[in-house]
Amino acid sequence: MADIFERLLKNYGPIGQHRERAHGYFAFPKLEGDINSRMKFRGKEVIVWSLNNYLGLANHPEIRKVDAEAAAQWGLAYPMGARMMSGNSNYHEQLEAELAAFENKEDAILMNYGYQGIMSAIDALCGRHDVIVYDAESHACIIDGLRLHPGHRYVYKHNDVEDCEKQLQRATALIEKQKSGGILVITEGVFGMAGDQGKLKEIVDLKGKYDFRLLVDDAHGFGTLGETGAGAGEEQGCQDGIDLYFSTFAKSMASIGAFLAGKREIIDYIRYNIRSQIFAKSLPMPIVIGNLRRLEMLRTMPELKAKLWSNAKRLQEGLKARGFDIGKTDTPVTPVYMKGGVEEATAMVMDLRENYGVFASIVVYPVIPKGHIIYRLIPSAAHSNEDIDITLQAFDETKKKLDAGAYKAEAIPDMAEISGKRFDYMRDRPKNK
Repeated sequence: MADIFERLLKNYGPIGQHRERAHGYFAFPKLEGDINSRMKFRGKEVIVWSLNNYLGLANHPEIRKVDAEAAAQWGLAYPMGARMMSGNSNYHEQLEAELAAFENKEDAILMNYGYQGIMSAIDALCGRHDVIVYDAESHACIIDGLRLHPGHRYVYKHNDVEDCEKQLQRATALIEKQKSGGILVITEGVFGMAGDQGKLKEIVDLKGKYDFRLLVDDAHGFGTLGETGAGAGEEQGCQDGIDLYFSTFAKSMASIGAFLAGKREIIDYIRYNIRSQIFAKSLPMPIVIGNLRRLEMLRTMPELKAKLWSNAKRLQEGLKARGFDIGKTDTPVTPVYMKGGVEEATAMVMDLRENYGVFASIVVYPVIPKGHIIYRLIPSAAHSNEDIDITLQAFDETKKKLDAGAYKAEAIPDMAEISGKRFDYMRDRPKNK
């Protein structure tokens, strides 16, 4: 019999295998100071492009005030227990009602976390005879929810409505053969890596030909898209066709928690059957009250979304003017696609952080194919024109180094040494040629 721990220690996984070199710098970095467009990384000020603080609410003085007052009044324990048993309150129900109204749905249910919430929602909705049809680039939380599903699931090519229809045909044929079950289509309002919106309107239109329900995870669209900020469904004019609208508070609201909105009887079914909420402690009162204030600001302060989009357009247009490939994004999410190996990407990230003061997240192999590099920049209402201009200049200069092969010659130091206090990075960092 094999020892489980022994097996794990022989293979830390595709990301974990780099832990000793990456920890504290590329993985699990520590950004310090007040949440803003500029924070401290390893003691140096950097312009931060890795936080989903879209509307700049994370450190807004009004939000800090409300959070502090609610914590002082209620503490973090109240209400105690799961909501079904002893953890409900008028404030929890008020937040649900306001979210439902904002999303033009009959009812909503609060969830403790977005990742946990969408997984458990899929589990509650679908039985073994049901079929799930989903987009190939769905977030990990959706994929993990699909792992809980005991029935069939069919994936369609990313944002390919024709392929989605083919999978719906397969799903329909299977349901007819089984003589039981239904179909749930799952997609995203905004795909968080590429920044493109899901083809919601086109998928809703398929309801005229096929019998299915639609669940949309709009984590990045909520607060950023649509005339009122209600998300991708409002943006595309098809909110009524979305049967279940899901989003998290972790992005535009800069908080904790999530919600699912839809028809009252379906939300009520979920409320009494979603295991992750029935058997988990209720959201603490300070978070609920803080989220009520955040939602009010999202609804009544359109200047926050306007500033976000002004910054996003300045950043994206500046990148395109400099010849960068930012794909098909039509949201604030700004991917920057480049060619290069892992060591080149490593050296470029270090150069940006240490010599240009720009902190951006990067994706390389094995998450994406070898030879490719993706930076993901997240503009917010908190960024300034100066932040954007400095970043554009930094990307311009480092891209030229990348294309010239300068980073190939870098002797990349051990990340374990970089992470330790004994390593003086300003003294020992690799020099650009």
